Amino acid sequence: MTTTMTRRRGYAGWTAAALSALLVLPAVPALAQPGQPTRPQAYAAGPIVWRACADADFKGMQCGSVRVPVDWSRPASGSLSLAVVRRPADDTAHRQGTLLLNDGAGGSSIEQLRLAIRAELPGFAEDMTQKFDLVAVDPRGVGHSTPIVCGAEPKPAGISHFPQDQAAFDALVAHNRTFAEDCLRRNGPLVSRVDLTSTARDFEAVRTGLGEQRLNWYGIHYSTLLGRTYAALFPGRLRTMLLDTALDDTGSPLERAVREAASAETAFNRFAAWCAASTDCALHGKDAAAEYDALVARADREPVRTGSSAHRPLTGEDIREATQDFLTLTYPTWPELARAIVKASQEGDASLFTHDPDDTLDPVQVQVPACLDNARPVRDFAELSRLRAELARVSPHLGGAVRSYKALAGCLGWPVPAAPVKAGPPVAGAPPALVLQSTHQALAPYEAGPALAAQLPGSVVLAREGDDYSMFLVSKCARKAANLYLTTLALPAPGTTCTI
Repeated sequence: MTTTMTRRRGYAGWTAAALSALLVLPAVPALAQPGQPTRPQAYAAGPIVWRACADADFKGMQCGSVRVPVDWSRPASGSLSLAVVRRPADDTAHRQGTLLLNDGAGGSSIEQLRLAIRAELPGFAEDMTQKFDLVAVDPRGVGHSTPIVCGAEPKPAGISHFPQDQAAFDALVAHNRTFAEDCLRRNGPLVSRVDLTSTARDFEAVRTGLGEQRLNWYGIHYSTLLGRTYAALFPGRLRTMLLDTALDDTGSPLERAVREAASAETAFNRFAAWCAASTDCALHGKDAAAEYDALVARADREPVRTGSSAHRPLTGEDIREATQDFLTLTYPTWPELARAIVKASQEGDASLFTHDPDDTLDPVQVQVPACLDNARPVRDFAELSRLRAELARVSPHLGGAVRSYKALAGCLGWPVPAAPVKAGPPVAGAPPALVLQSTHQALAPYEAGPALAAQLPGSVVLAREGDDYSMFLVSKCARKAANLYLTTLALPAPGTTCTI
């Protein structure tokens, strides 16, 4: 029997009927209050029933699903489905276990696996694919698992994440509240249960379903925090933790937004310098930063069309908010950003800014967990204005339009309380982790790597000189160190830096 895995392009097209078939919930959704994590009641997760995947990209792989409670403190109140894809180890005689692939926070791990397979990962991954089953699980609320589907955009036309006056601030808060209430009506209590703690508990059910005593964890970006949370909840259940582009949630969300904005601004300046030096840049011979600034200013005066009825014209704020994800990889996204600027500036067509380079992300499924996992220190227009001024100071080109700021602004007025994980103390029972951190990354400052490593005793940060994330794919040095760690548990010497 085969299972079809439909290619993910965004979830607005999921119908209410399809959603109700996946999600078993009370007919009238309750406004659940997540609060702090409570001890879950007993829940027996059964073994995963595997079938051959019908999707051509997953030929020779196995597809399955796991049912888990929506609310782990009340497992009988409703359940959801987690989609799972497994690529068996090539060398079964020397298999060393299962490696979980995790994207998290609105990102589909299954679609990340698809991209890796298309990039011919088995051809260069060596021990990772030779000796480990790769298992991709879409987190609760995301992608091929029971997805959160809402009826409106997180930020429609006429709403600004950077309000210039009290009236615009009030409009933002009112929209956020209306958006959240719509999500609750459509999805029920799942909207208040896509927090880090609930998601981490799901992975214990996955481990049980796989029949593994211990798992190996490969987390990128937000899933570095998910791995730490899982390790804290279930000590001794992880053999290794390979963490790529770590985040630091030990400080205030305000501090995090400012640090991320400064990192993204540095990445933008490095992109502009590359344009000046490389003929591969469509802006070569011009001042790339000045061209970008002029485009943003012009779009704020008169939004730039996108050439499609499916996308409204883009403001300068929209263009800024789309820019960070173009800065995460020197290739192919830096050249794509240059082409997007040229097309919008010279042809009056901003359509390239409507395509997120990481099309494994869904904006709704990114926003909803962010409102649960982050404290909300901004209470009024004056406080938001002070933050905006600081962001403008550290990020004059991008204006602070980064993910962590968008999460703050998009959660103003959210009716469900936040339930952030307590971060900072050492995690007992976690294995020493290998943290891969670029020295210049648009998504996270380098300092976030040591901050997360400090919470996982014995861990080592392997720096990689450059601007990329997903370093197993782009760095031979990082790949060699990762495979050595996965197979032998050996970590590089502290202070080691990869240059290739």
